[in-house]
Amino acid sequence: MKRIIVGLFAAFILYSCNLISAAGLSSAGQPTKEVNGDLTSTTANSAENVDHSAWDALLKKHVNAAGMVDYEGFQKDRAKLDAYLKKLSSYNPSDDWSVQELLAYYINLYNAYTVELILNNYPVKSIKDIDGAWTKAIVPVGNRELSLGGIENGVLRKMNEPRIHFAINCASMSCPKLLNEAYTAGKINEQLDKVTKEFVNSDKNDITASNPKVSSIFDWYKSDFITDKTPTVIDYINQYSKTKINKGATLTYKNYDWNLNKQ
Repeated sequence: MKRIIVGLFAAFILYSCNLISAAGLSSAGQPTKEVNGDLTSTTANSAENVDHSAWDALLKKHVNAAGMVDYEGFQKDRAKLDAYLKKLSSYNPSDDWSVQELLAYYINLYNAYTVELILNNYPVKSIKDIDGAWTKAIVPVGNRELSLGGIENGVLRKMNEPRIHFAINCASMSCPKLLNEAYTAGKINEQLDKVTKEFVNSDKNDITASNPKVSSIFDWYKSDFITDKTPTVIDYINQYSKTKINKGATLTYKNYDWNLNKQ
């Protein structure tokens, strides 16, 4: 009987782990170094400095200032995208990488493989029409396989930097825009500040002092925005918003438009 109970418990643990992985939460063992204090931009103190110039060139060519994507153009440059993805996947990130280098790497990894996912299923009206878009392990990194959800939930969200939510792009109209330049360790803080300010003050939110209507991102990832410095979501938004929300205001969350962010 004891052996049966132990076996059932082991099976339950395995089943639970599979559920977590299937839900896109697993880091697949990737390093998740945390940002401590204020993030600074630097290429120093890292065992690796990844060259993202190929991705930068593709973004400048196929993404406009509004973050809309020319997927047909990306298809024509598929060889260049594939070469960049192959290069990214050849790395094996470790704790010897700086937090700046890890942030830039994982953000670019997420965004570049999201573009590839759309291209592999193009034409498609929405990323939500793709089976397992965030849960299937489609991203090779070293000798591991990650899902897009694993990169977001298992790695980036654990790095104690909530601005990542405005840097990763899920190929949808209500998403924060895809920045038309690659993230780099040498500019990471300024880039994250830029995209956060732009998103908060964009038409993805309707911010007023007493009746703010904001993106569902602030609801879905509420816990990420609540810190000692910003004890409420309103406090977090007010750091970046041109219009300040009253402390006692109630946030209303806008419907999310999952249509493709196509030019």
